[in-house]
Amino acid sequence: MDDATKLEQLMDYIMKNCLWQFNSRAKDRRKQNVGVLTKTTQLLCDEPVDNPTPLDKCYWVDAVCLAEAYRERYPWLATMDKTAIKTLMQKLHERLDWLTIDGSLNEELTVQHY
Repeated sequence: MDDATKLEQLMDYIMKNCLWQFNSRAKDRRKQNVGVLTKTTQLLCDEPVDNPTPLDKCYWVDAVCLAEAYRERYPWLATMDKTAIKTLMQKLHERLDWLTIDGSLNEELTVQHY
């Protein structure tokens, strides 16, 4: 399976199952994408996850759910080394930012009064 197919499978899961992607402001979506996907990557690579703030703990909970779902649904993740997982997750992060923030036509994301 090529990387593009893997990326689309991971993205498809987020788009269909993760409510955290629907934050109402672009800056909050961006912080949330960083928080959840960074922690998911750490979990998938069996690295320690630091949660010093309540917000970090919130991202961690979503990351645990996402990592568990990914491991269960996509057994090919277990065949990848840590470097390949990190590269794939970085591409996923870039794609998610594009779809939910930078390429979004939703003008409400940039309303300053929210």
